[in-house]
Amino acid sequence: MFSDLRFRLRAVFRRVDMERDLDDELRFHIERETEKCMRDGTSRREAERRARLAFGGMTRIKDDTRDSRGTVMFETLRQDVRYALRGLRMTPGFTAAIVLTLGLGIGTNAAMFDILDRLMFRPAKYLSVPERVHRVFVTYLSDGRRHTESSQSYARFVDFARMTSSFDLVEAVGHRRLAVGSRDEAKEMIIATVSGGFFRFFDARPAQGRFLTPDDDRPPSGSPVAVLGRAFWQLRYGGANVINKKIRIGNVVHTIVGVVPKGFAGISEEGEPAAYIPVTAFAASSVPNYVHDYGWTWMDVIVRRRAGVSREAADADLSRVYAQSWELEGKAGSGYPSAASSHTSSVAAPLLSARGPEADETGGVATWVMGVAVIVLLVACANVTNLLLARAVKRRREIALRLALGVTRRRLFQQLLTESLLLAVFGGVIGMLVAQLGAGIVRRLFLQADGATAVATDVRTMLFVAVTTVSVALLTGLAPALHSLNGDVADALKAGSREGAYRRSGVRTALLLFQGAFSVVLLVGAGLFVRSLSNVRSQRMGYDVSPIVYADGVARGVKPTRAEVQSLSERLVAAALSVPHVENATLTISVPFWSSEGRGAPKVPGVDSLRTLGSFRLQAGSPSYFKTMGTRILHGRAFNEADRATTAPVVLVNEAMAKAIWPRKDAVGQVMRIGSDTNPYMTVIGVAENTRAQHITGKDEFWYYLPVSQFSARFGQAGPNLFLRVNGRAEDALEPIRKRLQQEMPGDSYVNTVTLASLVSPRQRSWEFGAKMFVGFGVLALVLAAIGLYSVVSYMVAQRNHELGIRIALGAGVGDMLRMIVIQGVGFAAAGIAIGSVIALWAGRKIEPLLFSQKANDPSIYGLVAAMLLLVAILATLRPALRAARVDPMVALRSD
Repeated sequence: MFSDLRFRLRAVFRRVDMERDLDDELRFHIERETEKCMRDGTSRREAERRARLAFGGMTRIKDDTRDSRGTVMFETLRQDVRYALRGLRMTPGFTAAIVLTLGLGIGTNAAMFDILDRLMFRPAKYLSVPERVHRVFVTYLSDGRRHTESSQSYARFVDFARMTSSFDLVEAVGHRRLAVGSRDEAKEMIIATVSGGFFRFFDARPAQGRFLTPDDDRPPSGSPVAVLGRAFWQLRYGGANVINKKIRIGNVVHTIVGVVPKGFAGISEEGEPAAYIPVTAFAASSVPNYVHDYGWTWMDVIVRRRAGVSREAADADLSRVYAQSWELEGKAGSGYPSAASSHTSSVAAPLLSARGPEADETGGVATWVMGVAVIVLLVACANVTNLLLARAVKRRREIALRLALGVTRRRLFQQLLTESLLLAVFGGVIGMLVAQLGAGIVRRLFLQADGATAVATDVRTMLFVAVTTVSVALLTGLAPALHSLNGDVADALKAGSREGAYRRSGVRTALLLFQGAFSVVLLVGAGLFVRSLSNVRSQRMGYDVSPIVYADGVARGVKPTRAEVQSLSERLVAAALSVPHVENATLTISVPFWSSEGRGAPKVPGVDSLRTLGSFRLQAGSPSYFKTMGTRILHGRAFNEADRATTAPVVLVNEAMAKAIWPRKDAVGQVMRIGSDTNPYMTVIGVAENTRAQHITGKDEFWYYLPVSQFSARFGQAGPNLFLRVNGRAEDALEPIRKRLQQEMPGDSYVNTVTLASLVSPRQRSWEFGAKMFVGFGVLALVLAAIGLYSVVSYMVAQRNHELGIRIALGAGVGDMLRMIVIQGVGFAAAGIAIGSVIALWAGRKIEPLLFSQKANDPSIYGLVAAMLLLVAILATLRPALRAARVDPMVALRSD
């Protein structure tokens, strides 16, 4: 078998040597036969003649020998490839146009496939049996609404691990930004806090040392050990041996026990963690009573179903245990109603968050954009097919001549498809370059911290490109190949100089209409998402975004008293105001889209069941809070220096809260109480504008505001967290503010500074991505459609040269010729606009849930797109029309 394989490989790759050997062997046998004939006295010339007659035709023998090698298919393919390459080299402009068109189409699809695959389908690297690994979500009824969340407490995790029976692994993982290093070198990085058995989910070996084990994660305090992420290990330690070295993470000094292998990121969707530390070691340094605390929800529970256990059975098991855990939480003093009345349930959801119950619009937008990329590829294919069809008309005589010489139609069909495949392969190579360049940009929009950009070496993406390339070859090559072989050979040979006479082609017209229609669809989508993004950005959030910096003082290595925290807060405010370009500063306890203080629904005399209205959130600030944030006071006043801890308690509410609680009364002067019944009533002194700090869309949020001094006196000293209003670019002020505030921090404590815009913008990402991608793909499709229209009209003008010459000879003027050609091109565009508008109206109903305050049937967008496409059609047909107007009738008539 191996000998036969070597023989066949030699026949393919050393064909010249094999042919030389065949000639030598045939020559040897003919000479022996000649010598045998010459023994009878026959002359050498006659003997050679007899020898050749005895052997038969030499060509037949060679062909039979080649057939016996089983390599005819490869030799035929090589011939087709060489012939196709020669033909493509003879028309470099035509070849370049097709390759670039296909490259753009394939490249955009490869880039979007890479994003969609990573976002919604690709399992974590090294994850074993990924189809059986799930993230646990719980659902319950509270405040009149159903809540679904994945974040769990340690106590809940222990209940799931102890009482479920459908899983062979129940582990916990959380991702937090913790400071790594000491003092000025401290830098917050993503740290994975994992339970002891977390690494059992993966088939991976550590690059150094070992992974964490259950012995490292025993409550209450665990072991202060850490496994480093590979990227952090390379950056900080240069790949040196780090086992048993010390590193400070958060509040604890950890001993390094291992390093993860290359490409390992656990289940993080925010990039590779800098380190992995035990859950118990982190929790013990943060909340002393975390083991029994159901209220501190900060990590996800990850499970692996036992072999043979269905999803339905696993969900039933989780729901049963969650109900039992809910009752245990009630006994611990949470005061929650029973599990039955709260309608608790739990599911084993997909591990990827974009496919889970809490998925935001990102996955939906990514899916739509992938569909848009496919449409762009189809438009590109239609364009290329039109070009190949036009070329096929010009090659009718050549094809007919080859058929007349005896080449079979099957052989010609194979050769023509080989040419299309070569063009598609070249387009695929260009596409990979486009994907490599484009995927990094798109990932930064979609996959926030995913820095990997090696699309060209990703096996899944390469396989997708290979399948797409073959599909493109068939889509673009099949119709032109069939068209080339369907004509009558005699008619084509007799056509002479009129072989390319213009004929209306329904296929080319349909392809042109297809390009125009789907360009309309993409441009309408672009308009809708651009309007949505504009609506999102222009929406009043209840505070200014761009000029605000948030400074977060983090205590580490010290346990300050309440008085020390208050003193530090005052020093930080004073220090912040000394930084150039800082106009105002205020203490705060809640941060939009990051953290919020919730004290439950307030208690209002004469008003019952406020919990059914929704969630109530609390903000506390300095007297300068509203001035710093730019939040408008609609009625009443803001708190001021006179509102101290020792004065009468006051509160402000936002407009939505005022209307919900006192719908027919003036909220100013009303009273409300938060917390226990022993707390005093607070008087409402003002109504602030509505604020969005948790959700960009949805119902109005209920917020109330307290002076920070009264909040600290009643509920505990607020930490040293500040909002600062700067004059100029907030990004430029981050480092000066951080350095100045760091000087006030005691011990190893440190300060983080971020812009408020950086916290808000991720919530706008889906609309931003949709707008950018739809605009980009829409413009690309429009350009391809314009090129397609230009090509078809140019071809039409060239083929109607004789007819146009007659028209001019009979008195047609330049204006008549221009009008005739342009109107025909605009007619194609108008038909495409009509068809595309109908498709866009249908698709708009599907995409409208992803839009923000924007109707999918907005007539202004459709009108703008129609005008744009008509203008492009006029520009695309103008040059061919001018060429038609300049036809010399004498030259055109003599050409016949």
